[in-house]
This record gives sequence, C-alpha cells and structure tokens, in this order.
Amino acid sequence: MMGELDGGGPGAAPWWQGPLVGFDLETTGTDPAQSRIVTAALVEVLDGVPVRTTRWLLDPGVPIPEPARAIHGISDEQVRSAGRPAAEAVEEIAAALCERLGRGTPVVAFNAPFDLSLLDAELRRHGRAPLADRLAGELVAPVLDALVIDRAVDRYRKGSRGLQRVCEVYGIELADAHEAASDALAAVRVAVALGRRYPTEVGELTLAALHEQQVHWYREWAQGLQSWLRSGKDPQAVVDARWPMR
Repeated sequence: MMGELDGGGPGAAPWWQGPLVGFDLETTGTDPAQSRIVTAALVEVLDGVPVRTTRWLLDPGVPIPEPARAIHGISDEQVRSAGRPAAEAVEEIAAALCERLGRGTPVVAFNAPFDLSLLDAELRRHGRAPLADRLAGELVAPVLDALVIDRAVDRYRKGSRGLQRVCEVYGIELADAHEAASDALAAVRVAVALGRRYPTEVGELTLAALHEQQVHWYREWAQGLQSWLRSGKDPQAVVDARWPMR
C-alpha cells in the first residue's frame, strides 16, 4: 500500500491541503488493551474545513468508571438507553476507517497508538477482523499523529503536550474538549498547522515518507523516555516503541 501513497512530486499540492479524516475515541479507561469504547467519531476535513462527521455512542457492556465519566461526561444510563451494541458499532467504525485508508486518505489522530490499538482490541474481543486484515495484511497507513509530529519538531518546548495545550500553541480552537468529534477535528487542524509551519520537516513530505518518519520519531521518543525512567524512577521500565499500533 505505501508504494501507492507516495503522492507529492513537482507541482503537487501538499498533503495538508487535501482530504484528511480525524479519528478519536472516548473510552472507559487508559489501557488500550483492556478499555472499552464509549464514543467514536470520524471527521472528514478538506483544507481545514469539516465536510462530514460520523459519530457513534456505544454501550461498552461494562460500567464506566467515575474517572472516565468525569472526563467525557457520559453516564452508564446514557449508554444503556441510547448506546449501540459494541460488537455492531466497532464493526462499523473499523469498516469506515479502513474504507478511508483503502482509498489513501490519511487518518489523523492525537496519540494514534492509543485509539488505533484500542479499536483493534475491541475488534478482537468481539470476534471481528483486526484492522490490518481488512487492509489485505498491509500496514495501517497512512496515519498522521499530531502529537508525535509536534513532539518531534518542537521537542524542547516546555509544558503539557495534551491536546488542549497543543491547540493553544497553534492557535486552534477546541470548542468541546473530550467530545470525540471535537477532538478529532482539532487533531486534524493541528496537523494542518504543523504542515504549514514546518514545510521541510513535515508539510512537503509525501504521505509515505511522513508515515515512516513518525515511526522513527516515536521510537526515538519512547527510547528516550525509557532511558530516563530507568535512570531514576523505575530501573525496569519498558516503554512500547511501536507506532501507530501496538
């Protein structure tokens, strides 16, 4: 697949001016292997403007812990009364995501290994085909991870790297933090801002080259964090260096 996604070339418009699809989940927790999806959104964007938004509300089949409810504001009562059965919804989410990937549209996330790995875990939990199998065994690509790119091109900036703070840095409005569609759109707009601000490192790369660059950037960041943890807080620390999925 990646060979078909090179794009670019003399006179070609940069990727950030083309179609992009933002992807975000709100969940029951922070462990992608064990947490369940509560809401999901795909936001299709052209030149920074949303043209289509698809949302899902799922009944995760387990109680939503209070810390998660405090973040996204969705209660057990809401998902039980209006949520879709998880098995049906995760199938729809995966099919929609892979349809975009299959036609070469970049999927944009903020911390892609969490959202994509959690969706894959849900698919396996419900006996559904994982993402890679739906893409004929190819890589799950092209993926653009606004967090990974921001961390790489402005690595010495102090302060939080959360989505709200990163939006402030790039002048992006985040109207409703922790609402899946709002977060998905914000991730796309951050990615577009990064493409514009850093043309050599980001904006002028082909999708294939930028995807591979993010693999390298994420591995480099994970190895650095692991070394730092092992030097002090946790001598046995292991930081998973795989991107965009675990």
